[in-house]
Amino acid sequence: MISMQWWAPLVVVYLSMYLEASQHRRKALYPSAYRIKRGTYSLINPVFQQTMEDVNLLFEILLAGTQIQDGDHAMLIPDQELASLRSVEKLEVICDDVLPKRLSEIRHLTAELALRRQRLSLQDFERTVLTLVYGAQTLARIRDQQQRRVWTDSVLQLFRAIQKDLRPP
Repeated sequence: MISMQWWAPLVVVYLSMYLEASQHRRKALYPSAYRIKRGTYSLINPVFQQTMEDVNLLFEILLAGTQIQDGDHAMLIPDQELASLRSVEKLEVICDDVLPKRLSEIRHLTAELALRRQRLSLQDFERTVLTLVYGAQTLARIRDQQQRRVWTDSVLQLFRAIQKDLRPP
């Protein structure tokens, strides 16, 4: 009988790891970042800005008139030279697969951001800024007044969350 129960501790460890992993996903602001994207393990929880050069590159990409849209190939970089850079692949994955694009997802994100007491992680800050860019670009294309009001509210809430995160402690 004792030899039959050797597996019990393994099951307990496995279940506790599974429970912890599932709770981590629920707590994440951007849960889609933890799913395997495009068949590449290295793109789980992708982050673009890791060096000061990456920060400058992101600024240059956004200034070039980059559009973040809904659908396949959501990121459109008009500058071919910038678009061809290898490091832009992670930014494309973030914009295509990680950022929330539906209004309901963005409103859920802003509600989560309003409840947060601690500072955003670097990854979450970057994604929140890019979501703000997406929201502002979407707002510029909307003509329906009711939809404009709802999107305006969401964009303002994203802006306030970023502003709150940038304030000194």
